[in-house]
Amino acid sequence: MRMMFPSWSIGAALVMAMCGSAMAQTAGQKPVLLERVAAVVNRDIILETELQRRIVQARQAIAKARQPAPQEAQLREQVLDRMINDLALLQRAAQLGLSVDDPTLDRAIDRIAEQNGMSVSALRAQLQSEGIGFDRFRQDIRDEIVLTRLREREVDNRMTISEAEIDAFLAAQGASLSRTEEWRVSQILVDSSAKAKALAQRLEAGEEFAAIARAESIAADAGEGGSLGWRPSDRLPALFLKAVERLQPGQWVGPVQSPGGFHLLRLDDRRSSIKSQVVDVFRARHILIRVDAQTSEPAAVRRLQELRRRVGLGEPFERLARDFSQDPGSAVKGGELDWAYPGDLVPEFERAALGLARGQLSEPIRTVFGYHLIEVLERKQEPLTEDRLRLIARLSLRDRKLADAVDDWTREIRANSYVEIKRDDG
Repeated sequence: MRMMFPSWSIGAALVMAMCGSAMAQTAGQKPVLLERVAAVVNRDIILETELQRRIVQARQAIAKARQPAPQEAQLREQVLDRMINDLALLQRAAQLGLSVDDPTLDRAIDRIAEQNGMSVSALRAQLQSEGIGFDRFRQDIRDEIVLTRLREREVDNRMTISEAEIDAFLAAQGASLSRTEEWRVSQILVDSSAKAKALAQRLEAGEEFAAIARAESIAADAGEGGSLGWRPSDRLPALFLKAVERLQPGQWVGPVQSPGGFHLLRLDDRRSSIKSQVVDVFRARHILIRVDAQTSEPAAVRRLQELRRRVGLGEPFERLARDFSQDPGSAVKGGELDWAYPGDLVPEFERAALGLARGQLSEPIRTVFGYHLIEVLERKQEPLTEDRLRLIARLSLRDRKLADAVDDWTREIRANSYVEIKRDDG
């Protein structure tokens, strides 16, 4: 299993920065090149050997992703640029006193080993077989955690998404739910303006609206204290709506004349009613086989087909998931996942699950995580609430804004740093 881990290395060597390399010389001898310096960032350096290590990692990642590799000079420039940025950010973190203690680092490495389906000792052996020292790997992960904490402090925690931005996003996506205003109004209806004015004076004096309605109103709803109940805007008389739309709950207005007489109107309450979209939700379980250097795509498919056959012969799905699934989060639960709403899971998994009947096993399904054997346990339809819709919009907007904010922040940190790239003069 070949794994790629990000690293940010601060090279440690004595150098002659003006020459761009570290040299040693004894009396009567020519200088001997000890180490070449690729770049200087403030008071720290990036060594050529470390740059070459990162270039090798980048090539491996590109090959694994089956992407076309850039030219050697272009790849070197890209990798060095990333290393310079990371070093400048690590220096910023050091200024702020951000660090990672050993217990935290050990827990992070435990999780990495678990996610790759192996023990820490097996992970150490795997790294050694790939020419990666375990101490170097630990430092890479420590730096990664530090940079994550720095970004959370200086970018993530300052990110805000306004309600107006969410409204605009939903409108642009055509995803807003239809909203209807509902009103709860009470009335007192009498047949003369003089009587209505007299009752208005009693209201101003503090008498209860409902009590006056029961005693004086000639409307059919007098027995209910004049309450018309909850009504959407299109079921409330336009005359009433115009009269109460600017009121706060508990306020009254009148007399208001209509063909039926003279009304005193009180706004008891108002609310927004959402006409919800109904969406399909499901609960499923799965077995994941990852594709990596040790497991090819055909091998992953064959392994899942064999597990599918064993389930068909009566072996419990949950036991096979615990024994073979490489999704550590669900494997311990027999492969079970939480209820999934539209957009919760990657599209390939969601499409496959929605096409399955309850209890039906899928064929091996490819996603970015590997191959899955999926069984749907339950499915139902639920209204897509406005709160959930707005949460989805907020997260989407945050992801979009965060990427730009991190780029801007990184450029600012680098712009405030002294950077010198050493050229190979031969």
